[in-house]
Amino acid sequence: MGIQMNVERFANIRTPFYYYDTDILRQTLDAICAETKKHDNYFIHYAVKANANLKVLQVINEAGLGIDCVSGGEIEQVLKAGFPANKIVFAGVGKSDWEIELGIDENIFCFNVESIPELEVINEIAARKDKMATVCFRINPNVGAHTHANITTGLAENKFGIAMEDMEKVIRLAQGMKNIQFKGLHFHIGSQILEMDDFIALAHRINELQDRLEKQGIQLEIINVGGGLGVDYEHPQENPIPNFKDYFAIYEKYLKLRPRQTVHFELGRAIVAQCGALITKVNYVKEASVKKFVITDAGFTDLIRPALYDAHHRIINLSSSEPEETYDVVGPICESSDVFEKDTRLPKTRRGDMLALLSAGAYGEIMASSYNCRKLPEGYTSEDLQ
Repeated sequence: MGIQMNVERFANIRTPFYYYDTDILRQTLDAICAETKKHDNYFIHYAVKANANLKVLQVINEAGLGIDCVSGGEIEQVLKAGFPANKIVFAGVGKSDWEIELGIDENIFCFNVESIPELEVINEIAARKDKMATVCFRINPNVGAHTHANITTGLAENKFGIAMEDMEKVIRLAQGMKNIQFKGLHFHIGSQILEMDDFIALAHRINELQDRLEKQGIQLEIINVGGGLGVDYEHPQENPIPNFKDYFAIYEKYLKLRPRQTVHFELGRAIVAQCGALITKVNYVKEASVKKFVITDAGFTDLIRPALYDAHHRIINLSSSEPEETYDVVGPICESSDVFEKDTRLPKTRRGDMLALLSAGAYGEIMASSYNCRKLPEGYTSEDLQ
């Protein structure tokens, strides 16, 4: 990342804040497009829940990607960023009436439906507006993912999706509704997945379900495999671009498509994580009997992933090149869980030093809160600081 070259410019910005390297973002998007151009039936929808910064969204829109939204607010934000409504898929287990109305009014590409009650509400609202709503059904494939339990979504015990045993019932119900156009199936098994065998297992399960449906004369136009591809949090500077080649190759090899079917992907973290960093200043260095604490002006209100998922973010000191020492890097929030990293090695650190928490472009700024009445962090791109 081009963080070092911007340190002097950082000095004039109130910390903490998010910094997005648009060169890394564009390189990531180029890598995705290079792979998907090999397949004229592959379509990428950026999962905006990972990062909804308007300038980041505009760069993604320039690359021609579609969008995966999980709220009405996200739909409004991506429309503001310039994404066409006909590239928006709208997922989420608890869509409100106003959000469904917004999607129908804007003529979005598709609703990813997660229950019979939701389907009935979409049909009712579409009928009232004398419109057709296109839907895919999110099926819970009961496929596990080797990731943190809090970001696993494809098991039967999870709240997401429709059970496999109810699949035919729901499809037949939709086919009988006058204001619903059923198009296909949607899946998503989790996030930050680095074991490619998980995606192979999903492909096999989709093949089984397609075979089952074909025996009953049900044809699908859309197969949406979700996202989930992880990134290298340990070595972000050495591996800024995820392994898109192997990821897409898995679906090419193992997913048995029918003629004229399109495959849709919903990548989020893999697109934006490595372009972003949380920049924070050191308020104090506190030496206790058994620990040295680096106390920053950023806390879990700015980056909650370490507190929420025990997530690791590589921390670098942008201000020091002295010999390393061992610290706990913590924030100012009045909670014991406000810890970014324990026993981490950093160059000797002093009050006023500037730190960067890398790989923070996904689920960083977007999950910030105002707990303790703290101000939300601003987000700046490398282009803002030129």
